[in-house]
Amino acid sequence: MDYGKGELPPYSATAAPDWRRRRSVRRSRGIKLFALACLAFIVYAQWRQIESRSKHGSVSKLSVEKLNEDLRFCSKLRSKPQDPIGLGRERNARYVDGHKSTLIKNATIWVGEPADGTSAEDARAGKGFSWTNADVLLEYGLIKEVRKDIDAGSLPSDTTIWDAKGRQLTSGIIDMHSHAGVDSLPDLVGNDDTNEMGSNITPYVRSIDGINVFDHQIQVIKSGGVTSSLVLPGSSNNIGGEAFVIKHAVGKPDGRNETSIADLLADPDRNWRYIKMACGENSKRTYGKAGEHGPTSRLGESWDFRHAFEQAEKQLQAQDDWCTLADSVGVEQMDGYLPQELEWETLVAVLRGQVHVNTHCYTVPDLEAFVDHTNEFKFPVRAFHHAHQTFLIPEVLKRAWGDTPPASALFADNMWYKAEAYIGSEYAGKVLYENGLTPIYVSDNPVLNAQHVVFEAAKAFGYGLPYHAALASVTTAPAERLGLGQRIGKVKPGFDADVVVWDSDPLSVGAAPVQVWIDGTAQFDDPVELKKPFTSVSSPPEVPTTAEETVVASDVVFTGVSKSFLSSELQQEYHGQNATVAISGGKITCVGTCATELKIASKLGTKIISLENGYLTRPFTVFGSLIGLNGIDAEKDTDNGGSPDIFSRGIDGLALDTKKLHYAQKYGVTRAISAPKYSGSATHQGTSVGFRTGAKHALEEGAVFADDVAVHYTLDLSAKRGSTSISNAVNTLRHKLLEAVAADTKASTADPYTEAAFLSKVVDGSLPLAITVHSADTIAAILKVKEVVDNAIESSRTGGSIRLVLIGGAESFLLADELAAANVGVVLSPLLSYRNDWDQRRALTGAPLTNGTAVDILVAAGMRVAIGINEDWLVRDVGLLAGIAYKNSQGGLSEKDALGLVSDNVYALLGLEGSEDENEFIVFEGSPLELGARVRAVGSGVGREVMVFV
Repeated sequence: MDYGKGELPPYSATAAPDWRRRRSVRRSRGIKLFALACLAFIVYAQWRQIESRSKHGSVSKLSVEKLNEDLRFCSKLRSKPQDPIGLGRERNARYVDGHKSTLIKNATIWVGEPADGTSAEDARAGKGFSWTNADVLLEYGLIKEVRKDIDAGSLPSDTTIWDAKGRQLTSGIIDMHSHAGVDSLPDLVGNDDTNEMGSNITPYVRSIDGINVFDHQIQVIKSGGVTSSLVLPGSSNNIGGEAFVIKHAVGKPDGRNETSIADLLADPDRNWRYIKMACGENSKRTYGKAGEHGPTSRLGESWDFRHAFEQAEKQLQAQDDWCTLADSVGVEQMDGYLPQELEWETLVAVLRGQVHVNTHCYTVPDLEAFVDHTNEFKFPVRAFHHAHQTFLIPEVLKRAWGDTPPASALFADNMWYKAEAYIGSEYAGKVLYENGLTPIYVSDNPVLNAQHVVFEAAKAFGYGLPYHAALASVTTAPAERLGLGQRIGKVKPGFDADVVVWDSDPLSVGAAPVQVWIDGTAQFDDPVELKKPFTSVSSPPEVPTTAEETVVASDVVFTGVSKSFLSSELQQEYHGQNATVAISGGKITCVGTCATELKIASKLGTKIISLENGYLTRPFTVFGSLIGLNGIDAEKDTDNGGSPDIFSRGIDGLALDTKKLHYAQKYGVTRAISAPKYSGSATHQGTSVGFRTGAKHALEEGAVFADDVAVHYTLDLSAKRGSTSISNAVNTLRHKLLEAVAADTKASTADPYTEAAFLSKVVDGSLPLAITVHSADTIAAILKVKEVVDNAIESSRTGGSIRLVLIGGAESFLLADELAAANVGVVLSPLLSYRNDWDQRRALTGAPLTNGTAVDILVAAGMRVAIGINEDWLVRDVGLLAGIAYKNSQGGLSEKDALGLVSDNVYALLGLEGSEDENEFIVFEGSPLELGARVRAVGSGVGREVMVFV
């Protein structure tokens, strides 16, 4: 049948039958069916052959032993670590065979937990906690017994008996944020292994691979009672790598069998793993380069976090899929090994809940973003570190993924050093605790000296954190967050034998260990014990009250003043205890009985404040910091600046009415003397200005009490930045001074503000020369310069000598006699050096390692000494620094002497009139040399009003 062009065939066609065609069709169909059957057989056979070959190929190429090993590893992947047990062990895994048992008799013990039967609510309120008198038996590296009157006769004859003489005993202190060993001291480029800066995301690196067991700071830290530290990588990276908990016992001198990093591990079985992460400024500052690589913003950092977790999540899923299939079909049927990638292994373990996450995070946006990450990828955070703003957002922390919200690992009052540290509070620990959260205090060693991490907890107590919570913040709380809460942090049977006996309450000013035990082994063969009065204790001290409100008044009266340290002219009626201080028009008008003033105040309704153990003192003066010339340390726009090539006047760069200065005034620092910086913090070049911290601007009446206080130069290690060598810097200074001596003293200068003009005042004795220096060798060179210049002055003029003051002075004690003979004063800044730089490597770190510190030796040599601050945040601690010197002086300083270290001595060293003024004073409730003292009033010397704290 023909079809027309363009027509479609019908779906069916009717045609006359044709037998030949039907037969042909049948034959064709048969052939086709046969061919299809053959083809199907061939395909099936080929498929079976290929499948068989594939299977036989897998078996021949993959190791069954390795596949079985992978399958066994699946169970490890699925498991979650448990906190290792304490009680029930016969011996500590770290115990060294042959070590004798020790019985500590007559100790006053802080167990670290409330008495049995105390409810959780009462325990949080501090009920059930007490100091109790008992003995402690240390055996096989464990605490075996804690009870009264353990019979020494029942113990092996070689047991060491150690009499605590009633002194206080706690568990070893635990520092949950340290870089000891990886950021070794003194700071040297070759020893710095804090950050792996090849990439921003480095979960695969480990701090254990860089710990320097010979870092002397490990021993210094232990001398502060610290027995365990979490050694973290640094915070330059968003994900910095694995961290490890170590104990501070190194090698045979500390009772170990070997000197190795592995031997330092607090938990040799490595039950838990730890990782360091970091939000905020550091990563974008370090890695961000616009247009090339990020992160350049917090937005980019969150992407880096999420992308890294995404990679880990993919590997986790691939592993789980492999394990499930291998369990189902057997390893012989697997066509590949268990997916493993070392780069993401640690982060996968994080998502499996096998790694404790510790995250450096300051600000609300950083904290909230990271909380979001925890919920997106379902992992808990053990602690936010630094955590300056956590106290502002307790409910955000409680939204973090996991059973318990993160702890906050804090400094007590170190802030303002960069933008993200600008908002913070010394009361953060108190606020967090009141909101059901956990404050922990840390050192970030070497940012703070971990030797004194217990002092951070002590200050937190002073700021209102309950005593039991403050002591827990460096013992039980970090132990629990490290997953080691059944082994360290308490004085109970079954716990590791890490204990400390203290010379005074560990939460008091200047407290130092008498002896430290790690795994039952005493760590100091011949420890220095300071002579301090012994006071028996039972109940924890009351929580100090904190100022709730600030008012400004011109008239106010205080009663209950027990001590006054003003001049006799201002306290003619003062005869000792329970005096009254009357203030009118912002000035002190009476110190004594002040009956008339009290009567008038009552009649007029003037505020009368009753004090318990009131102190009336001169205001504190800080010297040697950059306060008044800087708002936020790391932010150039808030800083006066400085350069080795510039000599300038501090008065020309004053920037007043800053947060730092407000806090200075609040804590009794009404005066400061600051010089422009040479190259960095704690360096100086130019003339310093003396000013009052309460002033709004430099032209306010009384704002500046001395335009040019001293001429400053820097001869510490940073001097090489401007002079290429210390020797050249010393020679340059000598040359400048001799030129000033040789200059025509009668010749007037058109510009009295040049460097040469100020040096002429140095050589004629009208201005002191202040040198920032630490090294004893450089100090010796400076003394030679002084001798040369003094001789030149003697021969060319009518006599005289330069007035020399050293700022820094870490090694000055080595030349105490020579400095005293040359009539050179020293401003110790910091008061307690910890050898953080090469030119401070011989500094004295104090008991129990050394008999005193620099201040003790300098005072004993008859020198005039003052305490400076090398960082501005220390304005809160000025009185406490003087208190440390007082408490540890073993009678060498009186209260008046100690207060003079931060007031009168500064003026005597610089040849200035003192701070004695009837409208410039501080009223304290409690001794300003002790924790918990409250500033109740500040007469700032500016205006006619007094700041009163009620």
